[in-house]
Amino acid sequence: MNILIIGPSWVGDMVMAQTLFQCLKARHPDCAIDVLAPEWSRPILERMPEVREALSFPLGHGVLELATRRRIGKSLAGRYDHAILLPNSLKSALVPFFAGIPVRTGWKGEMRYGLLNDVRTLDKARYPLMIERFMALAYAPGAELPQPYPRPSLRIDPASRDAALASFGLVLDRPVLALCPGAEFGESKRWPSEHYARVAEHKIREGWQVWLFGSKKDHPVGEDIRSRLIPGLREEVVNLSGETSLAQAIDLLSCAASVVSNDSGLMHVAAALNRPLVAVYGSTSPQFTPPLAEQVEIVRLGIECSPCFDRTCRFGHYNCLVQLEPRVANEALDRLVARPVEV
Repeated sequence: MNILIIGPSWVGDMVMAQTLFQCLKARHPDCAIDVLAPEWSRPILERMPEVREALSFPLGHGVLELATRRRIGKSLAGRYDHAILLPNSLKSALVPFFAGIPVRTGWKGEMRYGLLNDVRTLDKARYPLMIERFMALAYAPGAELPQPYPRPSLRIDPASRDAALASFGLVLDRPVLALCPGAEFGESKRWPSEHYARVAEHKIREGWQVWLFGSKKDHPVGEDIRSRLIPGLREEVVNLSGETSLAQAIDLLSCAASVVSNDSGLMHVAAALNRPLVAVYGSTSPQFTPPLAEQVEIVRLGIECSPCFDRTCRFGHYNCLVQLEPRVANEALDRLVARPVEV
């Protein structure tokens, strides 16, 4: 059986989608899984052993381009027995429809009747977790999901990791604390720079080095964190935000002895690398998209206005993050790193 997955458009969602791929392989060990998704996702998909091929989708998020979708669909005609759609948009259903894939499965979304022929109605109470909503599409409607749930697990090639270390002149002579202070979602997911700086100082004084990860837009945040450290400590922090490719970021994160991250795509990458992880939550909730790993400490205040899931604080104070003291994350780190870590 050849299966085409229409992949999601966010890093964290793509990592969590591996749970679906694992369920499909458990049900159909000989199936071949290809994923049609944005080109940026290739480094993630190439590190998932369940995926045969990552197919690059050239259109940006929200772009219709009907003729392009028809052309892509026609190019895939006759290649697949089953399509599973993870986005709920009408646009995402067009390529499998144009490809004439016999079975097209997805949750009921933007009036996709006719485009899908295996339409599921989502019971949010039954499937509160995003991974449950992904995994359920591998089974017949109403089927019980297998327990325990699979966890994302990205495969690292040592040669690729060594090349990434060499590219940035990084050495593993001391344990690495990875900090991921960005969040594409918005300010309401970003723990303040001064709190990250205090966490960095805590570990540097214990003999650690600190690497900062994120996108190009997170580079100023990284520099702000560095600037809050005194000379002598500041030099122990390397700001890799916007400097690495996603592939290099994944490989370098796999070197971390521990990670502190906002609720972001890199948080899910760190979890899938099984790195000891402190996950900082503010406006969002670990009840929907928790990091899926063994060594995780979730820190959050849970004040009365959170989780609100707003991109910016409607009250302007961001107290769910501002009032979350660095001490809480440091104590969580100390509990985590007492456990054995293997790089």
